[in-house]
Amino acid sequence: MQPIFRNVAIIGKYQGSRARPAPDTLCHAIRAIAAFVHALGCELTLEAETAANTHLSDYPTRDLDGIGRHCDLGLVVGGDGTMLSVGRRLASHGTPLIGVNKGRLGFITDIPLESYEATLAPMLAGEYEEDVRPLMHGRVLRGRDCVFEALALNDVVVNRGSTAGMVELRIEVDGGFVANQRADGLIVASPTGSTAYALSAGGPMLHPSIPGWVLVPIAPHTLTHRPIVLPDTAEVVIELASGRDASANFDMQSLAQLKQGDRVVVHRSPHSACFLHPVGWSYFATLRDKLRWNEGGS
Repeated sequence: MQPIFRNVAIIGKYQGSRARPAPDTLCHAIRAIAAFVHALGCELTLEAETAANTHLSDYPTRDLDGIGRHCDLGLVVGGDGTMLSVGRRLASHGTPLIGVNKGRLGFITDIPLESYEATLAPMLAGEYEEDVRPLMHGRVLRGRDCVFEALALNDVVVNRGSTAGMVELRIEVDGGFVANQRADGLIVASPTGSTAYALSAGGPMLHPSIPGWVLVPIAPHTLTHRPIVLPDTAEVVIELASGRDASANFDMQSLAQLKQGDRVVVHRSPHSACFLHPVGWSYFATLRDKLRWNEGGS
């Protein structure tokens, strides 16, 4: 089978920093996958920080923006956190991504490392399932000024400080007042993020094809504050009415400290991440496997 992706980039546990070298197991995995993909006839590029962290110098390197401009495919070796980071950065370029799981759960990096050869060969030849996940765009407004903004694939979370008490949040949807809520925080999660923090806080799981978000309170003072499913065309505004040391987190990878009166504004980004899965991939099979639904069953 001849690959349809001619220029493939490998990104491994993206750090954004050369401060910490990658562990030997990751270096070995990336070296083996790179040699395998190159042997299939693909031109290979290493993401620059990956090359620096793994000390691999056998292939040309580009930063993530360069990969988005010049490569047909990104092959991400790591866990879901790595895929989230790379997905946000490459979404504006429309670069499809395949994930080889070197982490723990692997909801979106779904190819087991031990079977990458049998799985990647047909995928690179065009046998795959496409899975498009819209992004969220969040801004922190202080008065009329935007003091922080970021994209998120999973969720935007307003959290109380680690040593502070509850926060009071004023919530609006599409300009209409919803409620004042006293809680430890509030999660705005996409279908992708509905199986992450939102699930731990008692929210529902949303199928990836649903164009919606879920608004999930974290330990609310009033127990009748329950998760709400919203259309992803909505604009959600969360104002910090009171509380100290609160923050806004974007995929738990970008952080903004909040002051009283700050507003976190969330709307759907025009960009989407494109994940490729093996033929036969099933969302429900992923849930069964990762959430261990069948353990103890007959």
